[in-house]
This record gives sequence, structure tokens and C-alpha cells, in this order.
Amino acid sequence: MDHLHLFKVFSCRGSRYLAERISSHLGLPLGLLSVTTFSDGEFQPAFDESVRGATIFIIQSTFPPVDNLFELLLTIDAAKRASAYQVMAVIPYFGWARQDRKDRPRVSIGAKMVANLLHAVGCDRVMTMDLHADQIQGFFDFPVDHVYSSSVFVPYIKSLNLENLSVAAPDMGGAKRANAYARKLECPLIICHKSREKANVVGSMTAIGDVKDRNIIILDDMIDTAGTMVKAAEMMIDKGARSVRAIATHPVLSGLAYNTIANSPLEEVIVTDTIPLCKDPNVDKSKIKVLSIAQEFADIIEKVYNYQSISSKFTL
Repeated sequence: MDHLHLFKVFSCRGSRYLAERISSHLGLPLGLLSVTTFSDGEFQPAFDESVRGATIFIIQSTFPPVDNLFELLLTIDAAKRASAYQVMAVIPYFGWARQDRKDRPRVSIGAKMVANLLHAVGCDRVMTMDLHADQIQGFFDFPVDHVYSSSVFVPYIKSLNLENLSVAAPDMGGAKRANAYARKLECPLIICHKSREKANVVGSMTAIGDVKDRNIIILDDMIDTAGTMVKAAEMMIDKGARSVRAIATHPVLSGLAYNTIANSPLEEVIVTDTIPLCKDPNVDKSKIKVLSIAQEFADIIEKVYNYQSISSKFTL
């Protein structure tokens, strides 16, 4: 790493735990970045070391609250105004990704608006994982490195040594992702068909494919209220499944999600550390296993900085 331009990694507050793991894999200390918070709740990030002429990577997932996104935007702006050569936003979980189209009249397309905001503050590149919809990459007018978490999930699934394994998509939209896993694991595919009564509320659900006597793994890009996952698991157990596990890259886990999972027939819910789990010790997290994606992002950061190919990271 003896380029003309220095290479530095910084973290906003929301993803500090993950940034420390990434920087450890890179063998670099995290850069010095502080945030001043004013009495009215306003805050101002500041670099506590020079970034002039440097290629810098700022790590921050944009999960709620909106402060996490705004802190990332302010930090990118601060870097550009401090004469950084290039500013790369490492956004393991890209928030607002579910607002990727007008699915009903008179609504915003939040994912496009966030892409516009990142462009407006001078971001040069975005690195993210398992976008809700692949086409969101087209919302950006600069490079997007969209990597998949299959590189950490597939080895874990294989380590379970499950007989009669099947992979399931919780809805029609997840069929492509689940099919890719089914091919890698050389096992059958099940597709769940659901109808929603309203947002975050699932109506009826049925399964397409053999469920009886199968050990099933349900795949999704995120798990929010856990309603869909649990309903799918209950339906599959009713149809004679031996066991049901769930895999989701982003553990949004809002509302009563932890309680819903704890009281469900799911054996295990496997997630990554793109979003931190709830810190409350009274919350039952016994069924949730977290796999770190720090090594994946460390690899891609190093390759991008050194102008090396990263195409192998783009396959499911």
C-alpha cells in the first residue's frame, strides 16, 4: 500500500463495533473522528487528523434512527471540505432500500433519494451488502460495489451437516436469491407464496415444493418484525418439516421481533453484524447466531484501494 494517496479508515458512531473488526483485519488503526453533540440534538462530525490527499473509507450502516444516515452524510461532507482525494462510503446495511419503486400512488422512492444525497455531498463510491433489490445499484451515478453474504452463510450451512436439506424463499421476490443458494448447496428449492393485508402484516401463506421430512432453511435479505419468517416456519412445521432455520443478512428486528423469534418454532436465526443486536440483557437472543462480515469488507476495501479485481465478490 505505497500509493501516492494515503489510505485511511474511519467510522461513524452507529457502526463503530463493525469498523473495529474491519480495521483489525486490515491491520490498520481506525482514523480519529469525533462528533460534537449540541444541547438541541444537533451534531457535528470532525476529523481529528489530516485527510488531505487521502483515499478514505467511512463505515456506517444506515439503520434507524435517521441520525445514522445524516451523520454519514455530514462526515462525507467534512472529508471533501478537508481536501480528501477520494471518499468511499462503506454502508453494510443500506437503509430505505425497501422504497425502491412507486408501489402505490403518491409515495417517495426513498432509495433513490438517499443515492442522490450521497452524490450531492461528494461521495465517490459506495460499498454495500445484499441490497433489498439489485436494481438499486442503478440509482447511483458513481460506482457501487454490491457484495453478497453467501460467502459467510454457505460455509455455515454446510457445517451443520443437515440431511434432507431444502432452501426456501419466504416470498416470490426472494426466489432468485434462494435459487442461487439451492444450486450452491445442491438441494431442492421451496417458494412460499404470501398475501399481505397491510405493510408488515402477512395474511395467508402457502408453500410450493416438498416440505415433509425436510430440514429447511428460509433465506431473506433482512428480518424486520419477523412476522413473515415465523409464519413461514409455522406453516412448514404444520406440513411436516423436520426443522426450520432462518438466514437473513440484516437483523433489523424491530417491534416485538425478538419475542416473536424466541416463541417461534424456528431452531435458529442466523444473521450478520451489519446491524448491531439489541443490547438489553433482558431480551431473549438465544436463537440468534451472528456471523461477522468484517473480513469480506476488509477484503473489498483492500482490493478497491489497490485497483484489484473484485468480480468474485459479486456472485451469489
